Amino acid sequence: MTMTDRMDEMTATSQWDFSDLKALFINCTLKRSPQRSHTAGLMDLSIAIMEKNGVTVESIRAIDHEIAPGVWPDMTEHGWDHDDWPGIYEKVHAADILVLGSAIWLGEKTSVCTRVIERLYGNSSRLNEAGQYAYYGKTGGCLITGNEDGAKHASMNILYSLQHLGYVIPPQADAGWLGEAGPGPSYLDEGSGGPENDFTNRNTTFMTWNLLHLARLLKDAGGMPAHGNQRALWDAGCRFDFENPEHR
Repeated sequence: MTMTDRMDEMTATSQWDFSDLKALFINCTLKRSPQRSHTAGLMDLSIAIMEKNGVTVESIRAIDHEIAPGVWPDMTEHGWDHDDWPGIYEKVHAADILVLGSAIWLGEKTSVCTRVIERLYGNSSRLNEAGQYAYYGKTGGCLITGNEDGAKHASMNILYSLQHLGYVIPPQADAGWLGEAGPGPSYLDEGSGGPENDFTNRNTTFMTWNLLHLARLLKDAGGMPAHGNQRALWDAGCRFDFENPEHR
C-alpha cells in the first residue's frame, strides 16, 4: 500500500521531529498470515506516514499469536499452558502510540479485538515510574474496515476502552473504510474504490498526524502530570483537594 500524493506532501513538509517516538499497530483481523487482511491495507497507510517521519513502527497480527483469554497479565499463572501476551505487552509498554485495527462482523469489532482489549485491561493496574497507571502518557487510536455498517460503533467502543485504561485520545482518533452495505467488495478488492477514497485517506491522515502531535506533546512534557492521579498516594491518604465529607 502506498501513500497518496497529498499524504506524501504533508509528510515532506513536516517541521516536527518524531524520530524518538515508537508506535505499535495491532491488527485484530480474523485472518492468519499470510492471508490478505483488508485491515492491514488501511493500517499500512498510517504506518507509512509514521515511518516517513522517523517513527519506529512495529505491526502485530494478533491472531498469529496464542493470546489466552482472560484479564490477568500472564494467563499461564491461571491455568493456561501457553500465553504469548506477556511478550506482546512488552511491545505495548515500550510504545508511545498504540493503534488497534479491526474488521467489522455483525456490526461489532472482532472477537480478537475484544480479547486484545481484555488483555490490555489485565495490565492496566500496573504503575509507571511516576506512580500512575501503566498507560498514562501514551496515545491511542483505531482503524476499521468492513463492507457493512458499524465503523463508528466499533470505534466508540475501542476508543472508550483505551481511554478508560489510561490512554490519551487525540481529536479524530479513528478512521475507516466501509464498502457498500451488504456483501460487497472489501477494502483491497479490485475495483472497491477503497485505496482511492478521499474521505478515508483524509481521515486516516488526520488520525495519524493527531496521534503524532499528541504523542510529541506528551513526550516533551514527560507524560501526563502526576499530581492527582497516583494510586499509591491515594491509598496512603492523600486526597488531592477532594473534600472528605467526614471532615466538613
